[in-house]
Amino acid sequence: MPPYDHRTALLVVDVQNDFTDPAGTLAVPDAETILPILNAEIGSALGAGALVVYTQDWHPPTTPHFLKDGGRWPVHCVAGTWGADLHPELAVEGPVIKKGSGGEDGYSGFTVRDPRSGEVDATQLEGMLRDGRVGRAVIAGLATDYCVVETALDGRRLGFDVEVIAAGIRAVDVEPGDGERAVERMREAGTAIV
Repeated sequence: MPPYDHRTALLVVDVQNDFTDPAGTLAVPDAETILPILNAEIGSALGAGALVVYTQDWHPPTTPHFLKDGGRWPVHCVAGTWGADLHPELAVEGPVIKKGSGGEDGYSGFTVRDPRSGEVDATQLEGMLRDGRVGRAVIAGLATDYCVVETALDGRRLGFDVEVIAAGIRAVDVEPGDGERAVERMREAGTAIV
């Protein structure tokens, strides 16, 4: 796995009950199998003085992100519910970036997008990494074909060296092969898949 230092941040993406637990409303296949890998990476990162940051979907009950309100997804990760909570077996030892709380699409840890206007706004993540003099982001979590790929692509666009831990991601695969295509998009953008 990748070495860590004080100029590296481990970004743990959306390891929430609705995505990770089989009872979640948008459960990713085999998601629970990445928890031991993530916890080992978190321990390694913290032991080396790296920053560990978590992202968390935090949606209102009604949002154009949801199918019932004109979007594409079932209701998931509603703020303050069990589904939105980070998985209880995940070691959480760092700041959490909540995204989508204003009803936006929050695929990337770095940005949110208004589903109607397309307007993009930054989250606090880039500023947090810049303040910590981080130049390299290591990413793991859920889901490969949505929040992981968008976080990786934004990280590259913003000038960070980005690595994704292959064993620490899982895909939704709405269409068969979506996860593999997302990995290829990340590679093409200069992301190292380790």
